[in-house]
Amino acid sequence: MVLSAIAGVQIKDLDISVEKEMMVIKGQRQDPHSNTEKKYFYQECYWGPFSKKIVLPENIDIEKADAQMNKGVLVIKIPKLSEKSGKESINLS
Repeated sequence: MVLSAIAGVQIKDLDISVEKEMMVIKGQRQDPHSNTEKKYFYQECYWGPFSKKIVLPENIDIEKADAQMNKGVLVIKIPKLSEKSGKESINLS
């Protein structure tokens, strides 16, 4: 499972892709106050484009991944690949 805090962005505005063994999450936060000329002493929010890269483990089924946004946290569930049952073994004795 991947959890990523991405407040201020809707899931439809995210670009989530997989490049080799990396998941790339891209988006852009729009500044809701950009039309005003207020000057802030302190601002904790960052506006504009962003990108995050996450190294993925090997044995996952990326085709069955599911992404949801919950209170500003992106939750991506990626199931593990099921192990093949009845593997053939070689007896070396």
